[in-house]
Amino acid sequence: MNNDLALLSWTIFLPTAAAAVLGVGFRDENPNSIRAMRWFTAGVTFVTMILSFLIYQRFDPAQAGMQLVSVKSWIPSWNVEYRLGVDGISMPLILLTTVITFLSALASWSITRQVRGYMILFLLLETGMLGVFMALDFFLFYVFWEVMLLPMYFLIGIWGGPRREYAAIKFFLYTLAGGVLMLIAMLMFYFNSGNNFNLVELAEMARAGTVFSREMQIIAFVLLFIGFAIKLPSFPFHTWLPDAHVEAPTPISMILAGVLLKMGGYGILRIAMPLCPYGTQVAAYALVAIGAFSIIYGAFAALAQTDFKRLVAYSSVSHMGYVLIGMAVWKIGEGGELIGRDYWNMGINGAMFQMLAHGVSSAGMFFMVGVVYDRVHHRDLNQFGGLMQKMPLYSGFAIVLFFAGLGLPGLCGFIGEVFVVLSSWNYSPLLAIIAASGVILTAAYILWTIQRVYLGPEYRGPHPEALSEMNEREFSVAFTLSALAVVLGIVPNTMFRLMENTTDQLTRTMQQGYEATREEPAVELSLTQESPFPALPNR
Repeated sequence: MNNDLALLSWTIFLPTAAAAVLGVGFRDENPNSIRAMRWFTAGVTFVTMILSFLIYQRFDPAQAGMQLVSVKSWIPSWNVEYRLGVDGISMPLILLTTVITFLSALASWSITRQVRGYMILFLLLETGMLGVFMALDFFLFYVFWEVMLLPMYFLIGIWGGPRREYAAIKFFLYTLAGGVLMLIAMLMFYFNSGNNFNLVELAEMARAGTVFSREMQIIAFVLLFIGFAIKLPSFPFHTWLPDAHVEAPTPISMILAGVLLKMGGYGILRIAMPLCPYGTQVAAYALVAIGAFSIIYGAFAALAQTDFKRLVAYSSVSHMGYVLIGMAVWKIGEGGELIGRDYWNMGINGAMFQMLAHGVSSAGMFFMVGVVYDRVHHRDLNQFGGLMQKMPLYSGFAIVLFFAGLGLPGLCGFIGEVFVVLSSWNYSPLLAIIAASGVILTAAYILWTIQRVYLGPEYRGPHPEALSEMNEREFSVAFTLSALAVVLGIVPNTMFRLMENTTDQLTRTMQQGYEATREEPAVELSLTQESPFPALPNR
């Protein structure tokens, strides 16, 4: 095993190995054993985070293509490979995943029953997430995507709130439906590419424009978009999200908002767009319109909530609308020429940065909701008030993170939203105005929440005696997330320099693929093959 393959594989599967150790080595659930399991899980996620930093150290931002590519034959009869690699799109999300997972492990002290089972599933979930961001084989990507589904289902369904079974089943069915659509699209590409699952080679075939027909690209893009939009989430595929967030325990809400939602945007950038350039362009206006509607809809829905956690959940629907807009602002003139490619680059970079910023701010907001919920055991916004007087340190960190979600200049949420709105003006001034107006609505529900919870009159809910200041563990999580929000807001180039060359290459190759497909009809769409097990040489 070469060094690159070993590094990537250890980063992905170290949590799985640790889950096996938990299953075998920790039998009792007495206080000492529970404490050991918590610190063991936190230590494993910390080591995984260090491994991701080693990947970052070996990553060269000046290169636009895939790096650290490692390949092993897996299922030769179907030409399936264990193929891993990273580029400027996946590298920032890998770092986000390991950091948020480590902080979520520290937040998991609130789990007090069946701790061993929780920690095992928690670690398996991290393996699934990292595998999605590193897989370069479509079949392997799909396997990791589905592997991630089961741990999250049980984490919500066993350790969630009163309606946990309903929320878990809803999450499972929505995600499974999206996975089925993705599977159909995957088979379309496999049988029309000479039996190939290699995502890099499939993207190159799409760029050449001589393999995948226009009709196939449109159908495949619709299937892939729905599958990924469910996870994003985008209107109207978002309805599973509020229930899942409200019922999930705090650390799982942090991962769900901080990482899992980003997998939808990543899937669109990694698979749907490069493999379907013609389909992407045909659907571009619809995507921007859906994104703009999601921003406004999510903000109004957040304004109507009285449950603290549900408000934050709907804010995610609103903020992820900017991601969809930024990816789709691909403007084509009447002659088929690309208009303002720099704006499209700005949009994709803004969408990527918005995913990172939302990963930090939303995980922070859910953590802050969880801190106060652990004390007073309710989330009714109408029964809070005056927490700044009782918990000044906690309230200070909470306000920083909520302002980051608001998009205050100097904090992480501002950069991505501004880039997306600026890029969308070149595409459609009307949709840009609608998207920009979401900032006003966001300010309304964020400021109203801060006033009701932290700056209002004295606390008037149950258990006022439990309103104690954060402990050292909670402080470390809150401080880290707040620091990341400030650093990303002040020095955004720490992430932009990782992604800009890759996104520039993406827009160029997609434009070439669109032009080639538009000008030269490709082969007919086929879903059949003489033999489902073709005799192919190992590559």
